[in-house]
Amino acid sequence: MQKRLTLLGSTGSIGDSTLDVVARHPDRFSVYALTAHRNGDKLVDQCLRFAPEVAVVGDAATAQAVESKLRAAGSKTVVTFGPQALIDVSKSDGCDTVVAAIVGAAGLEPSLAAAKAGKRILLANKEALVMSGDIFMDTVRDSGAVLLPLDSEHNAVFQCMPHDGKHGGVTKIILTASGGPFRTREPSTLVDVTPEQACKHPNWSMGRKISVDSATMMNKGLEVIEAHYLFDLPGDRIDVLIHPQSVIHSMVSYADGSVLAQLGNPDMRTPIAHAMAYPDRIDSGVAQLDLAQVATLNFEKPDYERFPCLALAMKALAEGGVASATLNAANEVAVEAFLNRRIGFMAIAQTVDAVLNALQNRSATSLEVVLEADAAARRAAHKIIDSLPVPA
Repeated sequence: MQKRLTLLGSTGSIGDSTLDVVARHPDRFSVYALTAHRNGDKLVDQCLRFAPEVAVVGDAATAQAVESKLRAAGSKTVVTFGPQALIDVSKSDGCDTVVAAIVGAAGLEPSLAAAKAGKRILLANKEALVMSGDIFMDTVRDSGAVLLPLDSEHNAVFQCMPHDGKHGGVTKIILTASGGPFRTREPSTLVDVTPEQACKHPNWSMGRKISVDSATMMNKGLEVIEAHYLFDLPGDRIDVLIHPQSVIHSMVSYADGSVLAQLGNPDMRTPIAHAMAYPDRIDSGVAQLDLAQVATLNFEKPDYERFPCLALAMKALAEGGVASATLNAANEVAVEAFLNRRIGFMAIAQTVDAVLNALQNRSATSLEVVLEADAAARRAAHKIIDSLPVPA
């Protein structure tokens, strides 16, 4: 039976890769809804190619512009806008599968709506679990939704884990990280890093926000938190290992001494195709891995002096409650300020640390509590950033 997709965040890098896989398998997949924020021109192109029933954008002006272009081209796609429209297409009867690829906290509520509706959720929006892990996982279990990870690391772990609902002798998860563009730079030289340098990832093609998160390794810290909820393991059984080649995407260690690893070329179409077709395997468009050409695989432990954001994420996971939501919100504000050249690169970690220390942690008893913590952290981060000197 053909799967009907709602693709949240269709104009980002995950959206591009997902639609590439869709185009390769029109017999298996069709598109019910595509969503973007303000990238209207690209969304129009996608709508004309994949003919979704619905397109969602962030605001009325973008919606009007998109609708005008679609009508001029003869498209019948209905255009809506705003947060509630995202929720509506995520829980609609028109789709059975929701690809959650919106970056940041904005993806939480539509992803949670998909979970409540019992959808098959392909999760690339790690913030849904970072912010509201227990709430999200409880909703998935209660509704009978199916949750499949799209992040290359978590998808790799999923492929290496037993699927009998038990840990099956699992001793730990090992998430690999490329180390980003600053893996070998002296920490003292990172003060003057520019947004352009931070966004120049050595292996992956990603959006600007996630590229900066990779450079600070906050992205890996968020992935540790996400892995905790996805695979029900405590933080002290989730390790991070620097692996510059990005060929081994993650590993699972077992009690008998076995370590299972998932390998592949660094291309997001591999985990996306795996999750989209699971339990089947389909062509992703990615070239087969040539280990003889790779020749060498290197590994090293992360340097917390160079990557303080990773240590902050580990601390937030250990503290529990809304600490992870606070961490995520402060980081989003700080990364945006860095990309806008309002603060320096190392001030990202300083801002997050200051916010975590300034706000009292509490139990994440409801979505409202989580969203309140998110808002408080954003206010605190803006206040801290306003007090910092603007880089020369």
